[in-house]
Amino acid sequence: MQMSRNVYSGLGLALLAVAFLLFTLVNNLWFSGARLDLTENKLYTLSAGSEAIVGRIDEPLNFYFFFSEEASQDLTTLRAYASRVRELLQEYERLGGGKIRLTLVDPEPFSDAQDQAAAFGLQAVPVNNAGDELYFGLAATNALDDQRVIGFFQPDKEEFLEYEISKLIQSLQVIEKPRIGLLSSLKIQGDMDMTTFQSTPAWIIADQLAEAFDVESVDLAAESLPDKLDVLMLVHPHNLSESLLMSIDKFALAGGRLLVFVDPLVETQVPQASPMMPAAPAQLPSDFPLLSHWGVVLLADKVLGDAQQALSVGGPNGQPLRHLGILGLQQENFNLDDVTLASLETLNVSSAGILELIADRTTIVEVLIASSEFAMPIDRIRFETLTDPADLQLDFKATGTRYPLAVRITGPAVTAYPNSDIRAVSLVADGALNEDSGAVNDDAIGNLNVIVIADTDLLSDRLWVQVQDFFGQSIASPWANNGDFVINAVENLAGSSDLISIRSRGRFTRPFDVVQDLRREAEARYLASADDLQAQLADTERQLSELEASRGQQIQLSLSPEQETALLQFQAEKLRIRKDLRDVRHQLDKDIEALGTTLKFINIALLPLLLILLLMAIHYVRLRRVEE
Repeated sequence: MQMSRNVYSGLGLALLAVAFLLFTLVNNLWFSGARLDLTENKLYTLSAGSEAIVGRIDEPLNFYFFFSEEASQDLTTLRAYASRVRELLQEYERLGGGKIRLTLVDPEPFSDAQDQAAAFGLQAVPVNNAGDELYFGLAATNALDDQRVIGFFQPDKEEFLEYEISKLIQSLQVIEKPRIGLLSSLKIQGDMDMTTFQSTPAWIIADQLAEAFDVESVDLAAESLPDKLDVLMLVHPHNLSESLLMSIDKFALAGGRLLVFVDPLVETQVPQASPMMPAAPAQLPSDFPLLSHWGVVLLADKVLGDAQQALSVGGPNGQPLRHLGILGLQQENFNLDDVTLASLETLNVSSAGILELIADRTTIVEVLIASSEFAMPIDRIRFETLTDPADLQLDFKATGTRYPLAVRITGPAVTAYPNSDIRAVSLVADGALNEDSGAVNDDAIGNLNVIVIADTDLLSDRLWVQVQDFFGQSIASPWANNGDFVINAVENLAGSSDLISIRSRGRFTRPFDVVQDLRREAEARYLASADDLQAQLADTERQLSELEASRGQQIQLSLSPEQETALLQFQAEKLRIRKDLRDVRHQLDKDIEALGTTLKFINIALLPLLLILLLMAIHYVRLRRVEE
């Protein structure tokens, strides 16, 4: 009997082993391509844009992933990220179906692999005092021996990992970059400081545009646009000549695409104590008359104020204050049906304008970005003399209207310069019209494709990116999506949208929406009482100053008992009002503190208690079943 049991046991184990081998064989044959990604942001699933880019590969690409195994032995976090990068590259290789060949390379010291990494131009990072260097980058080549590299995979830019790899693949496939004309009255491409005779660097957005596109600068004094442009980008167009405006008008009507940044109040780029604080105004409102012919108007004397989306800045006394003119726009402010905004999270603007839609228009105007309902127009002159952001809240009353600050204009439009003799069609790359250039009649109509944004400050570095030194190299670390939005808009207008769906798949910020609502309601509730107390304090201090001045004039004489009593009363009243003001300030955070206390109670006490009670109930039910 014992022998038969041993035989059956051995047979059972053999059958289990055979079943496991069969399962593994079937899985490898039939389900090797199956994937199930349960991560929150789908970290291991390539987006549709990446799939489209890989699907267009017409020649084999060689990927060389360099990672120093020995030098990274003590860097556990970096090794984990390296595994993440390697697995994503393997997913690209699998998706490529033989068009992407991935080679894993360990560049050991003094090896041919290290020489190869250096020849590709990858960045070596020192990791210890012994001089050991770490390589963590990617080099890619095509059949024509063109090469592209990602010098070093930075862990803090994991949100852009797929985008960087897909952009690398696309750059090896696209022979000619879209040609972008850049006409700007602001020095976004850098300038020479005549006081120090030192050059000022270009804005980060200008560097990103130059990396992704063939950018040609257009002089403000030019009489016409260059030939064969795919997209024209206008930044604060001001005092343009009539001939240049005519050229822009004909470019738009002939099928050219425009990205226009206008602004009621342009701020200078001098260094600030706080990177979010606006600088002194340097420019008058944008003057671009073609907008009115296309169906929208910039309110030149108004700046958008929004209590819901206001960001905190450093006040005069160093304490954080919410600035109604510096806004952090979120997805609830975006038209998520538009591809340029669908994947973005945060867009920061400063002293932005308001675009008013003209009722009697021939074009189709679609709002891309709008304020919240807790907004109102504020006179531009108040920002020009503003010293304390808190002053903007004194008479602020939300109108309940969502004000447009970015729109897309499409559809038919009539030329603003009829009977003008100017080259029109040749300005546009691959234009839809083929007529010879010549006079344009009064009834000349073209289909527009224009994006207008009522703020130029969103392009400046201070609102979206921080530049840091990384082993001798300047690395731009974005903390908002301003740059993504601009590149998205240009790519969309140029006709390439594959990279748009990939860019910034992770969140930059996770705002506390409930806390923001509580803070806004608390400010509105207690602002009136704070204003009254401030007025009482000012009046008391005035009367107190008068009494003290009177006593100073009567050096040999003492104040009357009535004056002494009044002086003491005013001093006591001043202390009382200041105490009441402090109470009002404390009340602003009362609801938020109560919410924090409630959340702490739920997380620390209530949920563990409920879990214990649930486990006790399950245990009790099991005991009852056993007893029965």
